[in-house]
Amino acid sequence: MRLSWNEVRARAAAFAEDWKDAAYEKGETQSFYNEFFEVFGKRRREVARYEQHVSKLDNRSGCIDLFWPGVLLVEQKSAGRDLTAAYEQAGEYFDALPERERPRYILVSDFQTFELHDLDERETVAFPLADLPAHVEAFGFILGVQRRTFRDQDPANIEAAELVGRLHDALADAGHRGHDLERFLVRVVFCMFADDTGVFEPHDIFLDFIETRTGEDGADLGPWLAQLFEILDTPEDGRAATLDEDLARFPYVNGDLFKGRLRTFSFEAAMRGALLDACRFDWSSISPAIFGALFQSVMEPVERRAQGAHYTTEKNILKVIEPLFMDDLRAEFERVKARRGRGRLAALRQFQAKLGGLTFFDPACGCGNFLIIAYRELRTLEIEVIREIREATAETGQAVLDAAWQSVVDVDQFYGIELGEFPARIAETALWMMDHIMNNRLSLELGQTFVRIPLEKSPHIVHGDALERIGPNCCRRAIAPSCWAIRRSWVRSSRRRSSGRRCAGSRRSAKAAGRSITSPHGSSRRGSS
Repeated sequence: MRLSWNEVRARAAAFAEDWKDAAYEKGETQSFYNEFFEVFGKRRREVARYEQHVSKLDNRSGCIDLFWPGVLLVEQKSAGRDLTAAYEQAGEYFDALPERERPRYILVSDFQTFELHDLDERETVAFPLADLPAHVEAFGFILGVQRRTFRDQDPANIEAAELVGRLHDALADAGHRGHDLERFLVRVVFCMFADDTGVFEPHDIFLDFIETRTGEDGADLGPWLAQLFEILDTPEDGRAATLDEDLARFPYVNGDLFKGRLRTFSFEAAMRGALLDACRFDWSSISPAIFGALFQSVMEPVERRAQGAHYTTEKNILKVIEPLFMDDLRAEFERVKARRGRGRLAALRQFQAKLGGLTFFDPACGCGNFLIIAYRELRTLEIEVIREIREATAETGQAVLDAAWQSVVDVDQFYGIELGEFPARIAETALWMMDHIMNNRLSLELGQTFVRIPLEKSPHIVHGDALERIGPNCCRRAIAPSCWAIRRSWVRSSRRRSSGRRCAGSRRSAKAAGRSITSPHGSSRRGSS
């Protein structure tokens, strides 16, 4: 069970008091960091090692004081030593590491001062040991909670797509194709993401499970995975008392992701190696919105050309959703935030409730890129609203509610139709992944742990042809009045053709609606991402 931020702060205060006189690098470093990781409820030896030997680019060698591959590099000095020089030394070690092992964070310290460098965000946090309780969120990555800014064409996204593509090809070459292969890959991708982002605890239990419980020849890997998928769909109180201990560590996920048995996949050594390569990749650095590109990498080229699938960059997606609804919502929030007096808190809560009541629909959603980015932007706005509500609540002297009661925006507000089954399942899974990322952001904002596992709500992604499904019955009645994503484009076109009805009832109207909402693609979409 992940510690709450309040528990972490209490432990950090005790740690700072215990180590306030520490000064000697050689004699105290290992004990210092063993206890430092315990502040976050993490055993250091599960993730990091001491004195990692490195051959530097100038043909000299050295040892990294503490190394967590892909995550953290620590250069420790005795009290009073120059931390600028320590950071330069850490940089030399960083440059000498293989690309896949280079960490996101570099920490330099002399026991009494910390400097944490986030290389992805290009941010540095520096503070004295005594102030550690006020800065524990900066080390949220130890808990699996961290901020992430996603960029188009991020090399990490491209590498992830290639790794899954190689796994797909190995399975397809062995004769695994169709529905079961597509659902199998989506489940595996979720497990790899969950392994690196705190959904599964402790970190890397999925990777460890495959490495330690399956044979190198891969013969038993398929049955083990089939059993694991069944366990992920079984509540803890419904599991057998004799269940294997390693399987019992995995949480109940729910959300229909693991519902239904697939045929058992047959692996051999090379296929097992392809899966392990994908598992060893750091999935915490992946944007769920990149799943359109991932989808492309595993489709046959002929099929991809036939369906017209292609990846729409985040920049272009924002060009659509910002003027369509986000700009108006932000402007409304600014007006509410500017209010003064007793009615301000009620107005803020009413606006948040409005966000939780909106619905969004993409009639040709592909891998869900538009829906995923829209969900992220809506949750980001809601976090700003929650911040204002907390401040306004504190000013009135009322108790501030627990985080679990403060977020009302959820994935079940998002709807889509997609011609291909595989991209439809990816869209559904990627929305859950983005939900977890935004829950981490909310946790950092509130200083409380907020998770939604097991999954209680699901996005509504339908596998089907939008040209056949769009019509008077294409949406539940409750959706149409507040369906922002189609309001301006679809309603405008349907008014001319169907006497003001929100949902066009003919194929001609459906085609017009599809073109209108997807105009940035340059063509109509039936299976694009």
